[in-house]
Amino acid sequence: MTRQATDGSTLHGVNLAGWLLPEPWVTPELFAATGSLDLISLADKLGRKRYEEVILHHLDTFITEDDFLHMSERGYNAVRLAVPWFVFGERGPLPGTHRGCLDYVDRAFDWAEAAEMSILLDIALAPGATITSDGLRMQVDFTPARREALLQVVAGLARRYADRSPFFGIEPLDEVVIQRRRGLSIEPGLPLPHLRNFYRDAYEAIRSAAGTRPVIVFSDADSAHSWRRFMAHQRYENVWLDTHLYRFAEQTAATGPGGVRLLLEESKRELDEARKSGLPVMVGEWSAALPIFDKTITAEGSLALERVYVAEQLRLMEDCPAWFFQTWKTAGHLSDWDARLALASFERDMLD
Repeated sequence: MTRQATDGSTLHGVNLAGWLLPEPWVTPELFAATGSLDLISLADKLGRKRYEEVILHHLDTFITEDDFLHMSERGYNAVRLAVPWFVFGERGPLPGTHRGCLDYVDRAFDWAEAAEMSILLDIALAPGATITSDGLRMQVDFTPARREALLQVVAGLARRYADRSPFFGIEPLDEVVIQRRRGLSIEPGLPLPHLRNFYRDAYEAIRSAAGTRPVIVFSDADSAHSWRRFMAHQRYENVWLDTHLYRFAEQTAATGPGGVRLLLEESKRELDEARKSGLPVMVGEWSAALPIFDKTITAEGSLALERVYVAEQLRLMEDCPAWFFQTWKTAGHLSDWDARLALASFERDMLD
């Protein structure tokens, strides 16, 4: 059994962004030669044979067992593992021309078990979805076939890993763009009632496949106030809400402790709003990135502010059942997104 499962401790983990679902900001060298911004255009420009070679090399080398050992040594007890809907490849629904990555999910479970870590599976790309320009959310186009395919994938993953000790739970759909009213206009997105209905169906599919042990995590879709009393009835067991605490795009400039304090207050308001749902609230993604507009600030000054920001975020999340830093590794060693750098100066006992 994992440390989390045996001692009831909270999950202090990292995302494995950019591994099973490559992303340009994590591994830009994969995309640079073709100018592609996503896997579909990368496959189109490289051709199937070359695409397979490139992706296989990436899957084999970007994350290995050594990474899990290093994560465990640094005090992390969990990973949030992003997978695409085509994880099953040709064995799954609507695979298209994509190569599956199920063997690598299996490896991750083996490595996590050896390192005594938990895994939260996260469906980070749905069929027919596109990633928004900021790289943070999905624009979902749910046809009945796509919706059913996603439910099949979620149930298939839950069934496959139900008896594996690292399997903590599953997030059936990462942060999606929901339909919003702005004044007299309506911004495009998935209507909230449709998302709620999908969550209910996903709950039933996962429970049917894996019982009540795994935690089922639902993204708040960047709308923390929309989930009051959702699944509050006692028939729903082991359900959490996920909120993402990113402040790097705020208009508040973090040019000193005062600016950082304002950003933290906004994150606290967001957490408090999410908790009104009545569900346990975890932070599925957060980083050290700050909105720094002052070009006169030195690199040392920026790093000092990031350190304060990280420390205060850790305190802010003390009552959360889980948090996952975004992300464990970036090819370019991005200091505010790469946990090996951003959290390197924090002692292990701050994470345990």
